[in-house]
Amino acid sequence: MTNLETRLGGLTLPNPVLTAAGCGGTGRELGRFFDVGRLGALVTPSLTPQPRAGRPGPRLAETPSGVLNAAGLQGPGIETFLSRDLPWLAERDARVIVSIAGGSVREYTEVARLLGDAPGVAAVEINLSCPDVENRGSTFAAHPSAAARLVRAVRASAPRRIPVLAKLSADVTDIVGVAMACADAGADGLSMINTLHGMAIDTTTLRPALAGVTGELSGPAIRPVAVRCVYQVHAALPEVPIVGIGGIRTGLDALEFVLAGASAVAVGTATLHDPSACARVLRELEGALKERGIDRLADVVGLAHKPAGSLHRRIDPNVGLTVAGDTAGAGGAEPIEQETSQ
Repeated sequence: MTNLETRLGGLTLPNPVLTAAGCGGTGRELGRFFDVGRLGALVTPSLTPQPRAGRPGPRLAETPSGVLNAAGLQGPGIETFLSRDLPWLAERDARVIVSIAGGSVREYTEVARLLGDAPGVAAVEINLSCPDVENRGSTFAAHPSAAARLVRAVRASAPRRIPVLAKLSADVTDIVGVAMACADAGADGLSMINTLHGMAIDTTTLRPALAGVTGELSGPAIRPVAVRCVYQVHAALPEVPIVGIGGIRTGLDALEFVLAGASAVAVGTATLHDPSACARVLRELEGALKERGIDRLADVVGLAHKPAGSLHRRIDPNVGLTVAGDTAGAGGAEPIEQETSQ
């Protein structure tokens, strides 16, 4: 049997496959298709102190290889989740990572404090992509100092036993700088990446396709960006666990993130058309590891960083690289060359 166990800070998970925040609902939606307790963890939609109705429709627009959404953090609020949804998840032995959001540091910490007495909460994920209303609406994720200020406040408010993950955006100049600021501020791990800001225009109506004009792009279109971000951050912070997110549809997509440095992966947009996608990706990932002779997931986390020639390799044309043994230890990371537009 392949050992799929993984760790996110002080949290040990039986396998690395999670739902992405907002795409798996609160569990009931996916629970009709598979046992949510089989997942590494279920990540909730981003929860706020008070219920939110979200933005008016239309909220979704299809794009090539992706989806734009402008839902506006619609949700029931933290207290309804704790009284109605968390007990349902606990009955199914699901590990729950609560995504939290807000418009100010105070709102985030208010949610974090309410999780103190909640049984069954395995970790907190901070959605840093919300606008900071006290700083001219700039998102917390956009600046290292703002991200660190929020992470530090949530870490101080959340129970010490609960790991805190910071969810980063790639819509920044230097994601490594933001990641380092979050780690220094007390984040136990990082989730990356969040959606990318985008827009679509309906060429029939000649108007923006979304009522909110702009929206958040997810799906396979952003996967290469997400893999690059995971690779760069793991190279800079190899001891900080990462949840890789962005366009994962198959087990091989998940394996790509693991090789880049992710200890876990989250499946999001794929669940919109395949509600069983998380369970399928988990099966495919385990199968891919077995085909390559890999006994433990932990052995290949960040493997793409190791110097060429450090592994014994056997190439099977029908499978690809099979790892038979490692004689080089952890190895060093090779930097990504920065290309300059001409």
